[in-house]
Formats: sequence, C-alpha cells, structure tokens
Amino acid sequence: MIETHAHIYDEKYDEDRTEMLQRAWDIGIEQIWMPNCDHTTIPGMMALAESYPDRCLPMIGLHPTYVKDGFEKELQIVEEWLDKFKFIAVGEIGMDLFWDKTFKAQQEEAFLFQCALARKHNLWIDIHSREAFRETVSLIEKFGDPSLTGIFHCFIGSLEEAQKAIELGFKLGIGGVSTFKNGGLDKVLPFIDLENLVLETDSPYLAPTPYRGKRNEVSYVDLVAQRVADLKQITKKEVIETTTETAKSLLKANK
Repeated sequence: MIETHAHIYDEKYDEDRTEMLQRAWDIGIEQIWMPNCDHTTIPGMMALAESYPDRCLPMIGLHPTYVKDGFEKELQIVEEWLDKFKFIAVGEIGMDLFWDKTFKAQQEEAFLFQCALARKHNLWIDIHSREAFRETVSLIEKFGDPSLTGIFHCFIGSLEEAQKAIELGFKLGIGGVSTFKNGGLDKVLPFIDLENLVLETDSPYLAPTPYRGKRNEVSYVDLVAQRVADLKQITKKEVIETTTETAKSLLKANK
C-alpha cells in the first residue's frame, strides 16, 4: 500500500516518530509520500528521505497558505532544490481560499509558476484545493498543457467536480473525510472508477473515524482503504492493489 500524502516530519510526531512509522510498515505500507509546505519544512522532510530513501519519498513545493509577501523567495528555493535533487512531484501546491483571500492573486501566480517547474522537470503535481476547486481548474486550463497530471489531494468535492478532475488527467486523493458521517464522499466514490483513486491520510490532520479530532497517522490509511471498499462494495484487497498500482503509475510517468 502507498500512502500518497503525509506530513510525517511534523512536530506532532517528535516524541514517537519511529514507532509511528513502524506501525505503518507493520500494516504493509510500502512508501510514504511527503508533501512540502515551505522552506521551514524542507530540513525535516529531507532528513526522513535520507533515513528511509526507498520508503519516505519527498515532494517539493510551496503550499498555498504559505504564500505571503515575499513568496517569490520561497519559489526560488523550490526551483533551486529541483535543480539538485530528484523529487517525486511538485507539491503541495494549489489554491486555498478558506482562511484568507488576501493573497489570491499571488497564490495563482505561485501555482502557475510551479506547474511550469513540474513540466520542466517532468514531474506531476500534488494539488491542495480548499474552497477553490473552480479557481484551480481554471488555472490548470489556463496553463494548457495536457501532459500536466497529478493528484487532487484530500478530494472532498462533488461527483461533477470529481469527473472534471479526472477529465483533466488527475487522480483523486481519498483520505479520512471519506469515513465521516457527513463527509459527502458516499455520494461520489461509488460512481468513480477505482483506477482514478489513490489513498492518503494527510497526517497529522483529518484523522478518520473513529479517531476523528485526534492526531492522524499513516497506519490509519488502512481504515480509508476499508471505507472505499465498503462504499464501492468490493474487497479491501482490491482497493489496496488497484490504488497502489495507480500511485506507482505516477512515479513511472516521471521517468
């Protein structure tokens, strides 16, 4: 099984990171993909990539909520890292209009710039889109490169939005929200081909039921797999096998 989005470098794991990771390996996690936020998260992420080179695979990017005054310097750091290390993706990048719309224009600029970096380095993108699906889609269409692909991480949109993301060539990252009573994905996942889904936790955030409200961790991706299986009325084994192959296909596309 591949965990496609987890912030395992977060300080919330400082007391038990090794044990947390061991629980992930114990349930059959092959790889953990690590999205970046800004320059402050790079050292911890790269330390894990060095300690677990075949298991903890890093991305590089500027998270939209970290786009502030002076964001150009952050983008320069991303660009410099791409020139000296082989990352699996550019991420997490995108649009977030949930908390603050002050830097909307700057978020748009940062997203398009990082899309261009992804294509330059033949990488896919990991998209964060919160209260901004329409805006994010518009930017992808504006960028206009049909070879641009990746994951809409933490997808919680409508069936129509899911179909639009897939039409654009993206996979849907399914996490703990799928287990929430009113999460809404029960009205979406039964109608989406399994080949278009990948599994994630977004640890330490968005823990699935029955851990909702507590610290999330990578091993809980097993609960997400079971929820997808239940909604699609198939076996968990089938969910794990297919989503793992889909995730691996993104890595192959990098080569």
